[in-house]
Amino acid sequence: MTIHVAVCGPDPCSEEVARQAEEIGRGLARAGAIVVCGGLGGTMEAAARGALAEGGLAVGLLPGSTRADANPHLSVAIPTGMGEMRNALIVRAADALIAVAGGFGTLSEIAFALKTGVPVVGLGTWELSKGGRPAEPDPIVRVRSPDEAVAAALRVAHS
Repeated sequence: MTIHVAVCGPDPCSEEVARQAEEIGRGLARAGAIVVCGGLGGTMEAAARGALAEGGLAVGLLPGSTRADANPHLSVAIPTGMGEMRNALIVRAADALIAVAGGFGTLSEIAFALKTGVPVVGLGTWELSKGGRPAEPDPIVRVRSPDEAVAAALRVAHS
């Protein structure tokens, strides 16, 4: 069965985050994985662009009710009409999640993933704490590069 990896992060995003997300999309496609994302711009568009450039597939679960909002690099665009609540669907569609940097939308995807047992790989993303104390052990697999993110996601998706 083909591995599906969600790539989440901010929209808009910095050039560095876009570069990282595109490299992640490329690496996932080269490994034969399907990229799942929110289907809009920023990190999502960069990951889809990378996947498409390597001949891979990118599925976007859109917040609105029209495919017209989709970024042009998606293989499949699915309008959900659910707004930000579609983040739960993104997580449910994934065998692992890679969070690159991120805002509150990314934080919600991390939380949904951790709650539902989907492994999370983080590249410069949120650090979790409760009561002012860091989560121990850290539930996010921390990496320092796009290549490490891809390798870690593929590894934990198999577990």
